Amino acid sequence: MGEIEKQIEENVKLTEEKKEEKKEAKSGVSRRGFIQGAVAGVVVGAAATYGATQMMQPPTAPTAPPTGVEEVVAGKRTVSMTVNGEPVSMEVQSNWTLLYDLRDKMKLTGTKVTCDYGECGACTVIINGKSELACMALAIRQDGADIQTIEGLAQGGNLHPIQQAFIDKHAYSCGYCIPGMIMQSKALLDKNPKPSDDEIKDGISGNICRCTGYVGPVRAIKAAAGMI
Repeated sequence: MGEIEKQIEENVKLTEEKKEEKKEAKSGVSRRGFIQGAVAGVVVGAAATYGATQMMQPPTAPTAPPTGVEEVVAGKRTVSMTVNGEPVSMEVQSNWTLLYDLRDKMKLTGTKVTCDYGECGACTVIINGKSELACMALAIRQDGADIQTIEGLAQGGNLHPIQQAFIDKHAYSCGYCIPGMIMQSKALLDKNPKPSDDEIKDGISGNICRCTGYVGPVRAIKAAAGMI
């Protein structure tokens, strides 16, 4: 059978189907209408059954608002802490890091964002006397904490001895990692005022510097140890 004959046969079938639909329309019920009506009936019946089922369910008692950990996970909490000697009270979200809180909310931008997952040390601050990575510390857990950042080292317009030593010994290049390294150095010297070269290298081993080769920082920390 050629293509023309196939088209003719298909057109004939379509014509016959249309005729059947016209006959059904005259009788008042078409096949399409019957199918549509049946489907609509099923949907309405299902909806009525669901509504009746819900009406039969006993009312549930109101639940108490979440407390403790659940409350923290759900939203915000007011945290009070001391930052560079000043009391700070602010509302923080449960997913904020201390790094975000310091930089974006308190505008203490000396603490740097670099890796943001605890590998480089550029965001080092001192929390309760111990060096910590601000990108790995949740702000919501700092309630009651004593936090010191690079902005809090200088006193009365005078640089801290470690800051001055880093300048005097040219222990910096681009300077981006230096705030974190200085804070780590302070934590080291607070614990060990007279460290050896190996102890200094071990102390700043978590602070990545791609410019200085660490010779300058080690020299500066030794100099600062003699001034503190």
